[in-house]
Amino acid sequence: MSDNLLSKEELSTPALCGLVADLMLKKGWLLATAESCTGGLISAACTDLAGSSNWFERGFVTYSNDAKTELLGVDAALIAAHGAVSDAVVRAMAQGAITHSKAQVAVAVTGVAGPTGGSRAKPVGTVWFGFMVDGQLSSEVQRFDGDRAAVRLATVQHGLQRLVQLLG
Repeated sequence: MSDNLLSKEELSTPALCGLVADLMLKKGWLLATAESCTGGLISAACTDLAGSSNWFERGFVTYSNDAKTELLGVDAALIAAHGAVSDAVVRAMAQGAITHSKAQVAVAVTGVAGPTGGSRAKPVGTVWFGFMVDGQLSSEVQRFDGDRAAVRLATVQHGLQRLVQLLG
């Protein structure tokens, strides 16, 4: 699929979830989410789709650092060294979602949705994404503009869009 086909302007969140669902079902895989800044919005978007129980396994809402450690097994020292909004932590979150589920695919997100909490190094709108697809771990950072709701929506859409690309 081309990047143009998956532009955020053209595909709604439900349409992206439908594409993820089709790809997951074709592969016979299950999805787990590990969410911080979105507070479960990716899981909610996925489970809004009828039949999602056939491909959506579970979602972890790990808003606090303690939750990341307790539910996903993210090492507290890793969070202390890099901060919760970091490549190292989002990769550990994605791995933890796989380890603590029956899923073959995971998406993890951690970021600064705002309006406060940003810094020079990690301004509001900074979001790290982690993906584990059939044993392959990848990560990336994005910077989204707008208010808290806009950053969270953009995070959901980008996470789903990248899943479609990685599964396709």
